[in-house]
Amino acid sequence: MTRKGFYAELEYVLGLDPDSIKGEEALENFEGWDSVGKVSFMGMAYAELDIDVPTEDVLACKTVADLVSLFDGIIVE
Repeated sequence: MTRKGFYAELEYVLGLDPDSIKGEEALENFEGWDSVGKVSFMGMAYAELDIDVPTEDVLACKTVADLVSLFDGIIVE
């Protein structure tokens, strides 16, 4: 998956406008980054990337870039 594709999936999960994520945003600034959003993100990761992301890893993420780093080597430019 490309980084742009990842951003698009995250935008969809969080109910954001297309092309609104640039990569360094703080997750806490997204209204949709609540408990449902986090679970939806983990579901997307499993469905789209076939990766079961541990909850504690998602909870430790503070920025979009942190989320991307969970998929090092899987998300490409």
